[in-house]
Amino acid sequence: MKKTKGFFGEFKTFIMRGNVIDLAVGVIIGGAFQAIVNSLVNDIIMPVISLLTKGLDFANLFVALDGNKYASLAEAQEAGAAVITYGSFIGAIINFLIMALVIFLIVKSINKASEKFSKEEEAPAEAPATKVCPYCKSEIAADATKCPHCTSDIT
Repeated sequence: MKKTKGFFGEFKTFIMRGNVIDLAVGVIIGGAFQAIVNSLVNDIIMPVISLLTKGLDFANLFVALDGNKYASLAEAQEAGAAVITYGSFIGAIINFLIMALVIFLIVKSINKASEKFSKEEEAPAEAPATKVCPYCKSEIAADATKCPHCTSDIT
C-alpha cells in the first residue's frame, strides 16, 4: 500500500482532480450568469409583467404580521414590522424559471451542435455471414452454392 505525502499531499491530490476544478469553474460561471439573469428578470421582464398587471410591483407585495396597514414595504420595515415579502418570492420563482429556460436552451443548442459536428459516417452494414436455404430452411453459409443439409443447389 502506497502512503501519500501526508495531509498537504492528500490535499494537493484532492484539489488537482479534474472534477474539483470543473466544479469551481462552474460555480464561478454560475455566479456571473446569475447576475445576468437577475438583470434580465428585474430590468426587462418584471417591468413588462408590471405593465401587463397595470403597474403591480411584485417587489412591493407583502403582508405585515403586526396587523397594521403600510403603504409600502419600506414603510413597514422602517416601522420595524415583521413582514412576509411574498412579492420577492414571486420574483425568485420567475428568476428561477427564466434561468432554467436559458440553461435548457443553451444545453439544447450545445447538444445539437455537438451532434452536428460529431456525426460520424455510419459504416456500411456488413453482409450477413449466413443465409437460409430456400428448400429446407436451414441456416447455411452466405457464400454456399449447395445446401449441406438437403444437398439442393443454391443460386
